[in-house]
Amino acid sequence: MGVLVVILGAVTSTVLFIRTFQQRPEGMAYRTYRVQFGRSIIMGLEFLVAGDIIRTMLVNETLESVAALGLIILIRTFLTTTLHLEVEGRWPWQHDEKEVKID
Repeated sequence: MGVLVVILGAVTSTVLFIRTFQQRPEGMAYRTYRVQFGRSIIMGLEFLVAGDIIRTMLVNETLESVAALGLIILIRTFLTTTLHLEVEGRWPWQHDEKEVKID
């Protein structure tokens, strides 16, 4: 499922990029493409982590498989965090400066 999400995200992002390339200001189409494609990669990683958790709990309940799962989750969490920083320009725990603050 995670691979399918990444592939569909890549195709959708590419089609939108091609359709809107000449209608947007210079560089804006590429930035939009990067953000959309990056978000699909992040979502795909989330599905892959969930799949690994389910597989480990249902198939192999050994200490070795749980340790391998922990390592996989650490690596994918690092990838997701750095991709989020690259795509959004801020850390996942930081608030968006564009959000309106309500007191």
